[in-house]
Amino acid sequence: MEVSQKAVVKGGEFIIKPTDAQDVFTPADFSEEQRLMYQTCLDFVAQEVTPLLERLDNHEEGLMRGLMEKAGQQGLFGVSIPEQFGGLDMDFPTALRVTEGVGGGHSFPVAFAAHTGIAMLPILYFGTDAQKNKYLPGLTDGTLMGAYCLTEPGSGSDALGAKTKAVLNAEGTHYVLNGQKMWITNAGFADVFIVFAKIDGEQFTGFIVDKDTPGLSLGNEEHKMGIKGSSTRQVFFSDAQVPKENVLGEIGKGHLIAFNVLNIGRIKLAAACLGGAKGAAIQSIKYANERVQFKLPISKFGAIRYKLAQQAIRMYAVESAIYRAGDDIYRMEQKLLAEGKGQNESLLGAAREFAVECAILKVEGSEVLDYVVDEGVQIYGGYGFSADYPMDRAYRDSRINRIFEGTNEINRMLAVDMILKKGLKGEIDLMGPAQAVQQELLAIPSMGESDDSLFAAEKKTIANLKKAILMVAGTAVQKYMNSLAKEQEVLMNIADMAIKTYVAESTLLRVEKEMAAKGEAALSRELDMARVYLSDTIDIVEKAAKEAIASMAEGDEQRLLVMGLKRFTKADLFNVKEARRRVAAGLIEANDYIY
Repeated sequence: MEVSQKAVVKGGEFIIKPTDAQDVFTPADFSEEQRLMYQTCLDFVAQEVTPLLERLDNHEEGLMRGLMEKAGQQGLFGVSIPEQFGGLDMDFPTALRVTEGVGGGHSFPVAFAAHTGIAMLPILYFGTDAQKNKYLPGLTDGTLMGAYCLTEPGSGSDALGAKTKAVLNAEGTHYVLNGQKMWITNAGFADVFIVFAKIDGEQFTGFIVDKDTPGLSLGNEEHKMGIKGSSTRQVFFSDAQVPKENVLGEIGKGHLIAFNVLNIGRIKLAAACLGGAKGAAIQSIKYANERVQFKLPISKFGAIRYKLAQQAIRMYAVESAIYRAGDDIYRMEQKLLAEGKGQNESLLGAAREFAVECAILKVEGSEVLDYVVDEGVQIYGGYGFSADYPMDRAYRDSRINRIFEGTNEINRMLAVDMILKKGLKGEIDLMGPAQAVQQELLAIPSMGESDDSLFAAEKKTIANLKKAILMVAGTAVQKYMNSLAKEQEVLMNIADMAIKTYVAESTLLRVEKEMAAKGEAALSRELDMARVYLSDTIDIVEKAAKEAIASMAEGDEQRLLVMGLKRFTKADLFNVKEARRRVAAGLIEANDYIY
């Protein structure tokens, strides 16, 4: 992609500022090269992975590693890696599209993402030149495989509570590691482990550990509900001696590696979930057209059309948000590069800037996939519950994504916490808009000027939903102040409001931009999807806000907030039934996902 000349925005700023539709990136903007990369991934999954799913689930020796090696040979590992290490050095939106492209491969994208993301990127971004030259070429071409060791039996979401300990030996040549890691993806065939341990039990630090290190051993393969084809084992360190040259990054700064890489991992997980959802939705469409009941294909029935349409609407919406955020990260990276920052520092800084959006997308992406496969089982009916049909595996494999890369509960609270901290630090102006909302609550409602232009009503609704977020969040900050972190239910309410509003706005912006290029008739069903998603969003925002208000306020204050909420969630009724039917009709006629 060429360096964008569009406005560079700040992370979390969507809550207080409108966005010009021409400034967002949509899937229609992908270049021919990017489309070919995406198709290469789809073809790889269809030809190499899908035929082997049963054998992968049975852990046939060497099978997953062999597939991973093929992916490396085809260049799929090197999308984000500089050419000097054998990579393709492509931009961040392309990396997201590649991740989406392999996302329909069930257990395969789990191994793929662990290798290309949390195993390779720490070395790329934090490694010394010697470490990069030693490990990155092999990790890029598939001759080496990587794994990431953070979680322990006693520390999951609380990563800094790790107990694995590292002590420098008497000779000062090696760190001696003792401890235990669990749920380690790719552990069964990894050559290189990124391991986090506390030096002298205090300084949380990253290490690169080779598989043949004496004292490193593996547990048995875990028996899992889903993603059975991925290797998941415990990793044990018993006086494992790691050369001091293998310290990754700065001593005591391991959290910078863990958390910065997780920002990128979260938005990539959303892209992988989107790929998986599209695969399950296509199977749902095809089955609905084939399955006959009461002498009609079940796709003729309104209840099934609702499910097919809602699958498509939620996928289209999260896709809009993923590539909007991905391009925002890319543009921020280019800005930091132009300011003289290094390439690695620029991408990490850009991802850190949009950590709010990455957390939002991790939540929405994983929950969209869960919705799609759950409704897929329902569309298949009794066959959906059979292991001989595809929804069984899709349903089981989906569930882990709400736990991966930080649970959705953690990510919801993180998103709100990071937005509030940006406001307190003055990185974004939350105070001004929040005070304006407070003044508006006390003022007589203004009728405003009538605007019948296309998107005017929807844009007004989005702006009002943002006011509702500011109203509830502002009330929470004033009431709870330093104890707000303990009010997790309220934080979750605010997060749901922000997540749905960001995705709804992203969807509307995508349709507006693409409609300007292709005309209203060409995007009529996409406009239906944006309007249905917005209608659903209004209901979700209203419910979440009511729950928060009821727990925070009483008497006149509560009445004032409820009155404000009614004002901010007021919108004309939209015939969602007919809109969903039109969306479903397009899917049924094409016998495919076409949006």
